[in-house]
Amino acid sequence: MSDITRLIIVAVGGQGNLLASSVLGEAALLAGIPLRMSEIHGMAQRGGVVESALVFGNAQSTIISDGEADVLLGFEPSETLRALNKCNARTVVITNLSPLPPFTVAIGKGVYPDITKLQELIRAKTARLIALNAVDLAKTAGNVLSVNMVLLGALIQTGILPVTADNVKTAIRTKTKAAFVDINIKAFDLGFETASGQ
Repeated sequence: MSDITRLIIVAVGGQGNLLASSVLGEAALLAGIPLRMSEIHGMAQRGGVVESALVFGNAQSTIISDGEADVLLGFEPSETLRALNKCNARTVVITNLSPLPPFTVAIGKGVYPDITKLQELIRAKTARLIALNAVDLAKTAGNVLSVNMVLLGALIQTGILPVTADNVKTAIRTKTKAAFVDINIKAFDLGFETASGQ
């Protein structure tokens, strides 16, 4: 059994996945787990794709090759689908179901995938899919921008990462502005609870 866990996070710029990565980094530090992180930015500031690779454990490289991800966390459903090549039959996928259609769809040049079909495709290729409307849950928590914390809650609930919910909550308190700490913790808890029901 390898003590290395490979996580891919895909998001659209402005969805807060860099903060999510930073919180996980802090949580790993608190748990005493080595973590290597790399980020590939598209045109993040213009709503482009941002992909982060986080490798927990004593790995030599932050590169997660095709088929190597243990976990895929998708902030946007079509981006989750696009990253499926990183997954294998044992991968657990967590995705937000609320679409942020890319610019090409908005101008009528592309077609957004059917959400039901998208989930079927992911389920067919992976071990488990946790799909939730993180935007609705973030609004329930009190801030639509806390989508990232909802998804972190769902991610930690799987028990795949070598960090605890307490590690992550401590990291949220450290890494987020004081005014948002309570909302972010509530968003984390909502994501955690929703995932445990799937």
